[in-house]
Amino acid sequence: MSRKTERLTVDHLAELADPVRACVFWELAPVDRARLDEAERIAEKESWLSGVLRDWGSCGRVVRVDGRTVGHIVYAPAARLPGAAALPTAPTSPDAIVAATAWIEPSMRGGGLGRLLVQAMAADLVERGHPAIEAYGDTRGRADGCVLPADFLGSVGFKTQRAHPTTPRMRMELRNAVSWKDEVELALERMWGVVRPTHKATRPIGSVRAASGD
Repeated sequence: MSRKTERLTVDHLAELADPVRACVFWELAPVDRARLDEAERIAEKESWLSGVLRDWGSCGRVVRVDGRTVGHIVYAPAARLPGAAALPTAPTSPDAIVAATAWIEPSMRGGGLGRLLVQAMAADLVERGHPAIEAYGDTRGRADGCVLPADFLGSVGFKTQRAHPTTPRMRMELRNAVSWKDEVELALERMWGVVRPTHKATRPIGSVRAASGD
C-alpha cells in the first residue's frame, strides 16, 4: 500500500467526503456561516483556500493512499480563521499557527494517517520558521470532522495550554526543533519506503518528540 502527503489545493476539496467538504466552521464567523446553504459553504471554502494559498502560502496537507485522497489537515494564522474567535478558550497565542481541522476516512483510521498529516504540517511550519502550533480540541465526540478530538491532539504531542471541559486550547512547541525536523523527515521517508542515513540529534526536543513516532 502506497501512502504519501501532498500540499492541499483547491482541486483536492472536491475529493473530500461530506460533511467536511462543506465545513466552514473555522473560515467564517458563526453568524456568517449560518446564512449559507451547503452549496454556498462549499463555494466559500474554495474561495477561502484560494485566498490563503495566494496571500500566505501552503495551509494544508492531504494524505493519499494508492493515489486516492483519504484525509486532510488545514492550518493557518488565527486572523485567517475567524471562527476560532467564538470559542471559549480563544484567543490563540500571537506566536502560534492554528491547526484548524483534520479528517481521515473512517475505514482508513487506526493506521497512523492522522499522525502522518500532523508530522507533515509540523515539518512545513518548522521550515517556514513558525515557533508553535495551537489547536482547539473537542471532548464531546463531534462527528462532523470540523473540530479535532482533544485525545487525538494529546496523542500526537500537543499539551493543554488553556483547560476547558469541552474545548481545551492545546499547543505544540516547535522552538529548538532543528533536530526534530530531521526526525520527522526520516519518519516520513520510512513510511514512504525511502531509506537515508540517520542523523544524530544534537539538542533536546522536549514535548515535540511525541509527534514524530508512530
